[in-house]
Amino acid sequence: MELPVQITYRNMEASAAVTARIHEEAAKLDEFFPRITSCRVIVEAPHRHHKWGELFHVRIDLGVPGNELVVSHEPSPHATLGHDEAAIKKHIELHPEHKDIYVAIRDAFASARRRLQDYVRRLRGEVKTHAQKPEVEVL
Repeated sequence: MELPVQITYRNMEASAAVTARIHEEAAKLDEFFPRITSCRVIVEAPHRHHKWGELFHVRIDLGVPGNELVVSHEPSPHATLGHDEAAIKKHIELHPEHKDIYVAIRDAFASARRRLQDYVRRLRGEVKTHAQKPEVEVL
């Protein structure tokens, strides 16, 4: 079955190459689990006044029977707020690959694939459940 993919671009122009890459990655998900009902992808470039350069944000919403899996892949420098400026620069330099939109898409779909694998394991009952401890009466 052909997976219906809805792609939204924010703060950037739509690109045929990026759209093709998203469709390729979504097709891989569809081969893994063909019961996906919907796939919405939002690709966002931050506003022009971004202090640390272009870091792309990718959000994937997968509709599956009885649930929706959401992956928000946002390499955010704001996680280091409250630290000194040297720590912020170090954090930013550790993630220079997020400036490439194709790498951001690849990483987001890898996260979506892991979420989907977890969902399939739960459906099949392959996830361990812990037995509840018996309650002890205090006299």
